[in-house]
Amino acid sequence: MNQANMLPRGWAYFAIRSALAVIPCLFHATYVRAEEGCRYPDNCNVIWSTPSQNSFGSMPLGNGDIGLNLWVEENGDLLFYISKTDAWSELHRLLKLGRIRVRFSPNPFIEGRPFRQELKPGRGEVEIHAGEGDSAVATKIWVDANQPVIQLETTSNTPFDLQVSLENWRTEPREIVGTEAHSFYGMQGSAGPVESADTILPPQDDRLMWYHRNTTSPWSEIMRDQFLEEAIALGNDPLLHRTFGGAVKGAGLTAVNSTTLASRQSSPTHTVSIYALTDQTDTAERWVSRLTRLIESVDALPLEKAYAAHLEWWSSYWNRSRLRVWASGEAAQAASIVSRGHTLQRFVNACGGRGAFPIKFNGSIFTVDAVVRDRQGNTESFNADYRLWGGPFWFQNMRLIYWPMLASGDLDLMMPLFNMYLDTLPLARIRNQRYFGHGGAYFPETMSFWGTYSPDNYGDHSQGQHPSYVKNRYIKYHYLAAIELLAMMLDYHAYTQDRTFLRDKLLPLAAEVIDFYDLRYPRDERQRLRLEPAQVLETYHEPAVNPLPDIAALKWVLDALLRLPEDPDRALPRERWTRFRSEIPPLPSTVDSDGSIHLLPAETYGKRSNSENPELYAVFPFRIYGVGKPDLDIALRTYHKRHKKAHRCWHQDDVQAAFLGLAGETAEQLVSRFSQTDPASRFPAFWAAGNDWIPNQCHGGNGMMALQTMLLQAEGTKILLFPAWPKHWNVEFKLNAPYNTTVECSYQDGEVQWLKVTPADRKRDVTVLAPS
Repeated sequence: MNQANMLPRGWAYFAIRSALAVIPCLFHATYVRAEEGCRYPDNCNVIWSTPSQNSFGSMPLGNGDIGLNLWVEENGDLLFYISKTDAWSELHRLLKLGRIRVRFSPNPFIEGRPFRQELKPGRGEVEIHAGEGDSAVATKIWVDANQPVIQLETTSNTPFDLQVSLENWRTEPREIVGTEAHSFYGMQGSAGPVESADTILPPQDDRLMWYHRNTTSPWSEIMRDQFLEEAIALGNDPLLHRTFGGAVKGAGLTAVNSTTLASRQSSPTHTVSIYALTDQTDTAERWVSRLTRLIESVDALPLEKAYAAHLEWWSSYWNRSRLRVWASGEAAQAASIVSRGHTLQRFVNACGGRGAFPIKFNGSIFTVDAVVRDRQGNTESFNADYRLWGGPFWFQNMRLIYWPMLASGDLDLMMPLFNMYLDTLPLARIRNQRYFGHGGAYFPETMSFWGTYSPDNYGDHSQGQHPSYVKNRYIKYHYLAAIELLAMMLDYHAYTQDRTFLRDKLLPLAAEVIDFYDLRYPRDERQRLRLEPAQVLETYHEPAVNPLPDIAALKWVLDALLRLPEDPDRALPRERWTRFRSEIPPLPSTVDSDGSIHLLPAETYGKRSNSENPELYAVFPFRIYGVGKPDLDIALRTYHKRHKKAHRCWHQDDVQAAFLGLAGETAEQLVSRFSQTDPASRFPAFWAAGNDWIPNQCHGGNGMMALQTMLLQAEGTKILLFPAWPKHWNVEFKLNAPYNTTVECSYQDGEVQWLKVTPADRKRDVTVLAPS
């Protein structure tokens, strides 16, 4: 993560904590583990036997685009924040839609009465049971997997009343200043930029409606300031007139005022529906009209049929892959932590990963109220709209959420990532031509969803700096995003063999990215590519020459591109790519006094400014070294000599250790990773902020990737099972592999119990290694 120009110098990565970090955590004592005998993923249901204090005690729920942070407070009120993946404000902040409060009368949540709140990932729902006898109330909340609606169904044997309130905190236009200012995507000035207030419409008989509408936008100013005037003609302003909000209604409910619905009479059943919409319309009235039509469309499908289809989607999702780890004796708890961590992170991915935009590494759509504290103990409070590092997408972090989706089979969740970069490719071409005067394309390490640099990263060019000048030294020459994205897309094609994807997505991007590297850099006296000016990730800044991550990426990606079959609809530039591949220099390395070799971050590099281990990018994400590959000893030596030893947030020790076959070390690191929950959060997969924000998505993604890699490593047609698996852990799994292959296996008590490979003829390509 880049530090420059984002936080005051007194603030630091490791001082970032959540609001209750200074308050002893009381939540985990009331967590009840699901029964070990339950089927996957029901064995990872999260069950709470007491209400929560506030939003830090929330459970996540969602349909991939609409998300909830849901909790019951000690006074009996049921609350949830509503979020949406495309709810971008005029300042490029990803906002909540609002908060809903549900109140029951009589109150079944009286202290001392039975209480049970259960998240059921397998069904994509939360069930809450409160009270006793005929007055007990059961509530089910689900976000329809197929429609933009939240459903709340509540029943009792005794009639009761229900009140539903919309709670809004954006009641006035607000200037964004101080510590929060780094999180907006707007122009810097003497006064902070202003975010508009929400609009709450006059009440209708049976419903409430509200929205946030962007009446201003910095988009065209940002484009001009970054010398991208030509790109303005490519499309409409993506922020201006973006309107997002929703409606609340329910049978038997009537509007008390513009923010409250109440039951007309007591009833043993109540159903509340909350509809969400984001759209860009020329008027607010047109947005309201579209929301009204959306409500009619959703309501046309009977609730029971919608629920059946919802359950079918979740059943299909969990059938793509499965992974359950268990053990006996002293290893039991560690195995349980790992198994639960993987399953719940995959659930969170599904809840927030099917929208119009990629998953935000810094909280996804599940941020809650927060306090940021610096090293001096000073604190500043924020509402749930806040997230550290703000609205831009940071590829260094975001990529780690997506790599494990290949083996999980969650390929549809990868498309928002691919599409964002493909949609911004025309702008990237224009930028490259404007900044460097040649063809090709690159993407900023940190960028808006429409493809520009963050203004505070790009800097003020009023003093006549060249358009290519980037103020933030942490990303100044950081161009690796596009070529690692290509590596991921090549794996996607290997897994799916999707020729349409190859022709329409992968190859157009590959042509531009390879051209960028080919045309951007000179050759040395041996006609080898010389990457200069350059930097080595965010860790070693200029002067740097031939950074290993970029060299490894070019070798890996070009080799994979040249292995692609001919496409009758699109000729590959094989001759040009073959010539360029021959010009890639060797990986930087050195010979120790004993004659042994280990890799270096670059041929030339300066002082260390961050905590990445660039030399290990030749292990992951560019898998030149690994189990069963040549020169494994070089990679192992490099790993053991690494400068930073860490397995939190975006640090990759556990993933790279797994690729190197280090079973014991990977297991130890993975247990530690999946134990690093945010100390103030009740949900066991809301990972600590680390270098990012809560819940930390690259932290969980790294954990998923490490666990999968311990079990299965695939290259070409070859599949290795248990390349880094500890023999004292039992496991049953179904994972995906290239060529539309699935591998299902059970390993217990030191023996493979059964193995199923689909299609069956792929079993000959599987090698089962002995766990250690």
